[in-house]
Amino acid sequence: MSMDFGAPADDPKVFRNICRDRILKDLLKPDKDKETKSSWKVLIMDKFTVKIMGYACKMAEITDAGISLVEDLFKRREPMPSMDAIYFLQPLKENVIMLLSDMSGRCPLYRKAYIFFSSPIPKELVSYIKNDSSVIPRIGALREMNLEFFTIDMQGFVTDHDSALNDLYGPSEQNSKTFNDTISTMATRIATTFASLKEFPCVRYRAPKGGASATTKFDMVPKWLATAVWDIVSKYKSTIPEFPQKETCELLIVDRPIDQIAPVIHEWTYDAMCHDLLEMDGTKYIYEVSKAGSEPEQKEAVLEDHDPLWLELRHAHIADASERLYEKMNNFVSKNKAAQLHSRDGGEISTRDLQKIVQALPQYSDQVEKLTLHIEIAGKINRFIREYGLRDIGQLEQDLVFGDAGAKEVISILRSKQDMSPENKLRLLIIYAIVYPEKFEGDKGEKLMQLAKLPHDDMDVIKCLRYLEGVDTKKSSRTGTFSLKFDAQKKKNAARVEKQDGEETWALSRFFPLIEELIEKLSKGELPLKEYPSMGEPSSAPQGATQTASTAGPPQNPQPMSMRSRRTPQWAKSRTSGDSQSSDSSVLRHSSGEFKRLGNRIFVFMIGGATRSELRTVHKLTMKMKREIVLGSSSIDDPPQFISKLKSIGSAANK
Repeated sequence: MSMDFGAPADDPKVFRNICRDRILKDLLKPDKDKETKSSWKVLIMDKFTVKIMGYACKMAEITDAGISLVEDLFKRREPMPSMDAIYFLQPLKENVIMLLSDMSGRCPLYRKAYIFFSSPIPKELVSYIKNDSSVIPRIGALREMNLEFFTIDMQGFVTDHDSALNDLYGPSEQNSKTFNDTISTMATRIATTFASLKEFPCVRYRAPKGGASATTKFDMVPKWLATAVWDIVSKYKSTIPEFPQKETCELLIVDRPIDQIAPVIHEWTYDAMCHDLLEMDGTKYIYEVSKAGSEPEQKEAVLEDHDPLWLELRHAHIADASERLYEKMNNFVSKNKAAQLHSRDGGEISTRDLQKIVQALPQYSDQVEKLTLHIEIAGKINRFIREYGLRDIGQLEQDLVFGDAGAKEVISILRSKQDMSPENKLRLLIIYAIVYPEKFEGDKGEKLMQLAKLPHDDMDVIKCLRYLEGVDTKKSSRTGTFSLKFDAQKKKNAARVEKQDGEETWALSRFFPLIEELIEKLSKGELPLKEYPSMGEPSSAPQGATQTASTAGPPQNPQPMSMRSRRTPQWAKSRTSGDSQSSDSSVLRHSSGEFKRLGNRIFVFMIGGATRSELRTVHKLTMKMKREIVLGSSSIDDPPQFISKLKSIGSAANK
């Protein structure tokens, strides 16, 4: 009797699978028409392209594609003159120099070189290669793959600009060359996603908020990035064979200032809790396994889409995920007599019981070990929730966001929860400062920090939110005021207004990121052009959208956009609804055949770091809207990383 964990989607039309197939079919099999079963090759990459490959493919898939050895371009390698080599490199001068060193002269390292660059190669580097007459006959292919991004998720990618928040939104004294280089490189990498998919986007962006004289450099970032992306993808129409001549998808470029709450509020899904509360190294989780008569053994687990149980639970509320895990194990034990012998009579199954079951049922060891791992992780998270008092903190955070709490409740929790961690206090005060900016004017903020017993440096974190808004800090310091007012039309202190959607959810899951409403409005054609202009004139409305945004001006009396909707919290509520998406479990495991009916893709790019709640949102909306939504960003940030970046900006501002 096996356990049904669901299965990862293998639909070839899903974003990451398209990227994977390009690598496996176009890059790793460049001469597939001539290949035989013995056509093994060596794959040579630089540090950056190794990461591209690692995110897109498994090592077994690379081996199955005919690669016998993977090498580092800059490490000493043994000559293999009887084998062909595939080079997957960034188009950098140092990489080309190493390539020519390998393949030139009387004794090249390999018989033939198939060269693939991750993005367009400059003409001077092409000339550099052509000038070496000994190398030309040994080149089997020289192509631009246009694949210079990391596919971190079935529907997500990053451009590997972890310091973008600092480089683009730090103090104005920051190096302008770094600023310009970041915009340029980010645009190139975003554009390669469209080259890879052969999609021509209708590019929209968040408009600068200030007038012509009041607009700051920071406020122009989305427009400048959109312009750079548009310039690159427009050239693809004449440089890439079979590239569309009309818009086939939509790209919305926004930045972190539109929603500064999402990176710091506690997100209660399994994925977000793992990265927020556990000490993880990227997707790696280290844990101990005890074996009878021996010392505990440290093991490493990778929490990613190749794990079907992770795929099923990652977007579920932590209470829902815990419930499902124990249901799966209890169901397995109830139907297996051998498992029953090693479990407690009528009691809850412990981790030690599960280890005994693994030993007793070796045929189920992989399944039970995976289940044991996730039960241990969920148990650890639930223990931290109790120990840190996160339910009360999370409830107050969401009450602040929805305008249901204020100064009284914040002061009360700071006084009553003396053991609250400094990080959780700071996260709470950041949310409070965004919703109630007037409470941080003058010396009020300093008094709150003293009440929270936080160091003076943490006040700089809250102050540097102004940099994300593009505020002239020198001018505000002269006037002695401190403002974080984000919406002049806001009528009450709430970062989101209520909407009735009738959706049943778990407690503390009212919050959702602002991009949810932006995507919905974009899909319906209701995103105002004045606030989110378009690059060029769209030649036609993309499939799945209406012409409203392209042809009609913004409404005469626009209502302020709802920034959060209200949902009724019920901690650990049973799943009584027939809605399989009530807990935002991954849509991809339900999507076999679904993508045939979807409208054209929507891409959203978040400058300055996206959050796991935003990644969850694109999965949720893909199922809801029957259109694949892809989230791109400069990086994916968990709350500690985001706060660390704010501290870095604050530190630079004080120099």
